[in-house]
Amino acid sequence: MIRSALMNVMTAAAIKAGRGLKRDFGEVENLQVSVKGPGDFVSAADKKSEQTLFEELLKARPGYGFVMEEGGTVEGADKSHTWHIDPLDGTTNFLHGLPLFAISIGLEREGVIVAGVIYNPATDDMFFAERGQGAYLNNHRLRVAARRDLGDALVSCGIPPLGSAAIHPRFKTEFAATLARAGNLRRLGAAALDLAYVAAGRFDAYWERGVKSWDVAAGIVLVREAGGFVSDADGGDKALTGRSICAGNEHMHRHLLAVLRDAG
Repeated sequence: MIRSALMNVMTAAAIKAGRGLKRDFGEVENLQVSVKGPGDFVSAADKKSEQTLFEELLKARPGYGFVMEEGGTVEGADKSHTWHIDPLDGTTNFLHGLPLFAISIGLEREGVIVAGVIYNPATDDMFFAERGQGAYLNNHRLRVAARRDLGDALVSCGIPPLGSAAIHPRFKTEFAATLARAGNLRRLGAAALDLAYVAAGRFDAYWERGVKSWDVAAGIVLVREAGGFVSDADGGDKALTGRSICAGNEHMHRHLLAVLRDAG
């Protein structure tokens, strides 16, 4: 277990915000939903969750900056620390009553993600990691899966939504190439949970294009602390900022990157 003051702050904020999401999830048909873009919705639940996270983290670490899905960037006096927050990853799942959504909080220190929390209020699964301290699901230490053969692997991916039509052709090519090589594919619809599941060994590998820093920040440190590898989907070092991601154990990460490269 990680008992640092930082982790206590992050998990407490996630739990507090999660209470509101849990209540709203139970009454999902009554939510007021506004259109944010084609096929991409934002609900009152998003905004309430983000406000709670912002207030709790600001109170605990007053100088830190924020990069938030709904609220944008808030500069802090402490330029070396930035929170990357997704208050409700998997909004479409949430609005359709699917219990596959999460709060994601990642802390960046001088360009490196050093701590992450991914919390699913519907299942009460709390994934968390701190650099050098390991990765955990509730009280259990996490390790990435040990499979080496892509033909035996369960690979997750993100399907670009209607509003990201420009990357649909590339996705179709990469999907077809991966489908021809991997054991099977899944799509959860929540990038934070995809990465958490790689850290937990539930998925062997995962890739997606079109992601933002708040989607992946927490998951990056989770996968690495569980013994896995993370890069952007082209094999570079821009997993946080490059709008794409690829993750898995050493072998799966390498195999999947090769498939994506050949598909390009």
